[in-house]
Amino acid sequence: MGSIECNYDEAARARWVDEPPKRVERTPFERDRARLVHSAALRRLAAKTQVVGPQSDDFVRNRLTHTLEVAQVARDLAKTLGCDADVVETAALAHDVGHPPFGHNGERTLDELSVECGGFEGNAQTLRILTRLEPKSVDAQGRSVGLNLTRATLDASTKYPWPRSAAVDPHGSFTDGAARSVRKFGVYADDLAVFAWLRKGADGNRQCLEAQVMDFADDVAYSVHDLEDGIVGGRIDLGRLDDPGERRAVWATVRDWYLPGVDDDEMEHVTAQLRSMTSWPASSHHESRAAQAALKNLTSDLIGRFCTTVQSATHDKYGTGALTRYAADLVVPRETGLAIAALKGVAAHYVMRADERVAVHATQRDVIAELVSALRSQGSETLQPVFRDDFAAAESDAARLRVVVDQVASLTDASALAWHARLRQAE
Repeated sequence: MGSIECNYDEAARARWVDEPPKRVERTPFERDRARLVHSAALRRLAAKTQVVGPQSDDFVRNRLTHTLEVAQVARDLAKTLGCDADVVETAALAHDVGHPPFGHNGERTLDELSVECGGFEGNAQTLRILTRLEPKSVDAQGRSVGLNLTRATLDASTKYPWPRSAAVDPHGSFTDGAARSVRKFGVYADDLAVFAWLRKGADGNRQCLEAQVMDFADDVAYSVHDLEDGIVGGRIDLGRLDDPGERRAVWATVRDWYLPGVDDDEMEHVTAQLRSMTSWPASSHHESRAAQAALKNLTSDLIGRFCTTVQSATHDKYGTGALTRYAADLVVPRETGLAIAALKGVAAHYVMRADERVAVHATQRDVIAELVSALRSQGSETLQPVFRDDFAAAESDAARLRVVVDQVASLTDASALAWHARLRQAE
C-alpha cells in the first residue's frame, strides 16, 4: 500500500459488501476510481446539460467535460493537502452523475413531481446510483449494491450529508422569477441504511475533508469555465464590468443566487482585485488563436489563484502534514469565496437569466412533466428492463413513482426528447 493510503484505516477502506481484492498492486481507492470511470452513469454525462444544452454548440462544456475538469482540479488540490488523490478524484467524477436531463431545470421539475416519494435532488440521486442503480455488484440475496465503493469514497462523494428532513429552505429565485424550491440533501429515505453505514464515524452533518475538496473544486471549475464558455459564446463581455451600473446588477444576481447577505462594497473590492490580474482581458474577446490563448491563461491563473490561497490557508491552520477525512476542514478565505461568487454571478446574470434561456427552460420542464405522467400511466412495459424489474418489486404507489423518477433521471437530454416524442405518439 502507498504511504498516503495508509492514512486511511480499515473502516475507511471497507465496502458495503465485502469482496477480495482482484489485483494486489491496486489500492481499494484505485479500484473505486476505475469502477466509476467505466460506469454508464459517467458516460451519460456527455449528453447532459451543464449550462446550455450539449447539442447547441461544439465548444461549450457538457456535464462530462465539466466533471473531468472538476476531477483534475480536485486531484491536484488533494495531493497538496495529503488526501488520497484517487478518493478525491472519484468523488469529483461522481459528483454530477445524479443530474437528470436538462441540468438543474430538470432537477427542479422532478422534485416538484416526486413529492409523494420524498422529492428529488441530484446529490441524493448520485448516492442512489453509486449504491443501488449502477450495475456492478450484488449482495448475498442478489440485490444490487451499485458500484460497491469504499466507505471513504462514498463519504467523499456525499456533498450534503443529511436527509431531506434536515435540509434548510433554499433562497433566491429561478431564472423565470419563481422562488427556489429544491432543498439540498444527500439521501432519500429508502437509502438510509447504506447512508448510515458510510457515515459511521462522521461528525454530525460535517463533510469529510475529501468531500470539501471535491465541493470546492466544483465551485472553482463552475465559476471559471462557465465564464469562459460565456465569453467565447458571445454572451459575456467582461468590458461591461467597467460600468458601475452593470456591476451593481451583477451583484444583485450574486445576492439572489448565491450570497444573500453580501454587500456591494465587498463585491467591488474582490472584483477590483480580479480585474487587476495581468491576464484579465483589456478588450472584448475575438476568435483569433492569440485571444483564445489569452483566455486560457486567464482561466489557468484564476484556478491557480483560488487553489493556492486555499492550500496556504489550510496548511497555515493545520500544518503541512497529510490531512484526511475528519482530521481537518478545508479553509477557504472569505475573499476567495467572494471572488468565486463574483464570477458565478457574471455567468448567471448574462447567460442563465437571458430571455432565450427562460423560454427553453419552460419547454424542458414540460417535457419532463409529460414524460413522468406518460410513464406512470402506461405502466412498467414502457421502462427499460432494469427499471421494469424495480417497478414490479415496488410495493406502493410512492415506490413505483420513485422508479419512474429513476428512469427519467437516467436519460440524457436527447433521449428524454426522443422518449417524450415516442410516448406522446403512443397515447
